[in-house]
Amino acid sequence: MAQFECKRQRTVTMRIVIHGFGRIGRVILRQILTTPDHADIEVVAVNDLAQPDTCAYLFKYDSVFGPLPGGVTYQDGLLQAAGRAIPLLTGVRMADLPLEDVDLVLDCTGALKDRETAEAALTAGARAVLISGPSEIADITIVRGANEDQIGDSRVVSNASCTTNALAPLLRDLDTRYGLIQGHMTTIHCYTGSQPMVDAPRGPDLARNRAGAVSMVPTTTSAAKLIDRVLPDLAGRVTGAAVRVPAISVSAVDLVVRLRTPPQDPATALRALAEANPVIGLVEDPCVSVDLRARTESLVIAPNETLATGDQIRIFGWYDNEWGFSARMLDVARMMHQRGK
Repeated sequence: MAQFECKRQRTVTMRIVIHGFGRIGRVILRQILTTPDHADIEVVAVNDLAQPDTCAYLFKYDSVFGPLPGGVTYQDGLLQAAGRAIPLLTGVRMADLPLEDVDLVLDCTGALKDRETAEAALTAGARAVLISGPSEIADITIVRGANEDQIGDSRVVSNASCTTNALAPLLRDLDTRYGLIQGHMTTIHCYTGSQPMVDAPRGPDLARNRAGAVSMVPTTTSAAKLIDRVLPDLAGRVTGAAVRVPAISVSAVDLVVRLRTPPQDPATALRALAEANPVIGLVEDPCVSVDLRARTESLVIAPNETLATGDQIRIFGWYDNEWGFSARMLDVARMMHQRGK
């Protein structure tokens, strides 16, 4: 497979294939290429259904994060960016990707629904598969900061959803420190590619058939169900809903909880909680969503938005649902790779 060869010019400790080059696939590659901490990751190949020149263009110019520093070119089957030459493939089945001696396949297609396809990737040489979203076929769903100690030797892992990554670490810490009685979360979520830009039939959720860039759209979220999976001790204690809003990036969690032993000063308690958890950040200034773009934390708490009445506390936090989630994908990928080393 000479056409798949990618020259190693750095000290490489992890070899990955990115299967699916949509929003998350592109943001993951952008982080790999622009973050010095990821210089040791070799991207063996990128694969997508779209034509390579279109993929290269969408990677070069991004409506959310801006042009990639240094530019991007595509020539002779290679995506050239940040001094690297990465094979860019079109429409290759997962099992037919160049998977020999590959540590992980990062499946970012949103379309991996059958276990047989994942197993075929393992048979073809990949050591593990990490899925960028909720999955019924995964061995386990892992959220860093919530249940990463459960990863074990699972070879097909789900990275949950962006909202679950924002919520689960906070819930775990609240329950550990103060005892969670119950809670309700509303995610104020930017529109995504699952919504039409103009009114159009997209599915059974009628409100989600309306133009996402001009209206707030009440809908559901998978986060509450996934919390039960990630934190089974909290099963049945947290409900969730969503409102899609006309913003292109950065979402928010609005959480109301009842605690057994609520802290006397909730805002100060949240600051301490964030300082102790590497995936939870803080913002003290009165910010709006655009100010949180490209923050790597799973959740950025705004303690000044905290309200308390008796044992009930309202907590507000921001999360970049693309950048933060992609950072967690790379975190979990490293955890999977480092097992047993």
